[in-house]
Amino acid sequence: MTNKIRKAVIPVAGLGTRFLPATKAQPKEMLTLVDKPVIQYIVEEAVAAGIEQIIFITSQTKRAIEDHFDRNFELEYNLAKKNKLADLEEVKKISQLADFIYIRQEAPLGLGHAIASAAPIIDNEPFAVFLGDDIVDGSTPAIQELIDLYQQYNKPVIAVKEVSPELVFKYGIIDGTPLNEKCYQINTLVEKPAVNKAPSNLAIIGRYILTPEIMEILKNTPANIDGEIQLTDALLEYIKTKEIYATKFSGQHFDCGNKLDFMKAAVYYASKHPEIREEFKKFIDTL
Repeated sequence: MTNKIRKAVIPVAGLGTRFLPATKAQPKEMLTLVDKPVIQYIVEEAVAAGIEQIIFITSQTKRAIEDHFDRNFELEYNLAKKNKLADLEEVKKISQLADFIYIRQEAPLGLGHAIASAAPIIDNEPFAVFLGDDIVDGSTPAIQELIDLYQQYNKPVIAVKEVSPELVFKYGIIDGTPLNEKCYQINTLVEKPAVNKAPSNLAIIGRYILTPEIMEILKNTPANIDGEIQLTDALLEYIKTKEIYATKFSGQHFDCGNKLDFMKAAVYYASKHPEIREEFKKFIDTL
């Protein structure tokens, strides 16, 4: 089994009901931060870390994602005709970022089920998982920090960050033995614990490096009371016999699955955008 991470699974089949009515006719992953959709920031992070193949787990409502990462010959023709060469180059490179594969999830049966849908393409390779809501902006791609730790131990790695103790009920939380100031060997994982029962304040964020053994475990993981197959349950089974590690990533994280963090991300990226940042900052100062 190679220890090079070439493939990434990105589940994007959810309905995005927290952003209605904006997501009535478009995927939540296609909501834009300045001039790029959320999902493109995630794909660009993967590509920056050397990932070559992006496997989207989709549903019938996510056609816009497929269209975004495909060529648009009519648009390219019109941009070329109008001599908008910079815009032309920008839209052409989107489809060239990686090799894109799309798998329809047959029903909304949980994150574990979505990941297991990619098993035939993953084959016998380790792979990355990105959740389609989480953006991390840093000088080093967050997933690269996980890859580096994976290549040290050849075991699954989960991204974590410290959160306020009163917010642990919103996250999966790890109990881990520190290996250094950033890395932990995980003892157990608890999904959305009560504040007084959380083993730590280290919250799981939407980045994973997984080994192919997890696919067989997911295949045999029973559904929970909501009828969903959860990745956390499979990881708890895995950890009975093998190690799992966690690392605190650097960079600015936004959970774009909620409105407040999405708007914080919009302000953050507008403040960095070379075309509008100066005027945007002046506007912010007037508020």
